[in-house]
Amino acid sequence: MIAGVAGGLGAYLEIDPTIVRLLFVIALIIGLAPTIAVYLAGWLLIPDEPVIA
Repeated sequence: MIAGVAGGLGAYLEIDPTIVRLLFVIALIIGLAPTIAVYLAGWLLIPDEPVIA
């Protein structure tokens, strides 16, 4: 919920963002080193959702 990466990926993949968040946490726990880099890359590369006012 920090940068909306999991929410954006969940919307794009049409799955619940909670599942994406859990996958990130599991990857961190089992020691997949690039997990943080992938999250940061998503934060920088995934465009913001346009705000409709």
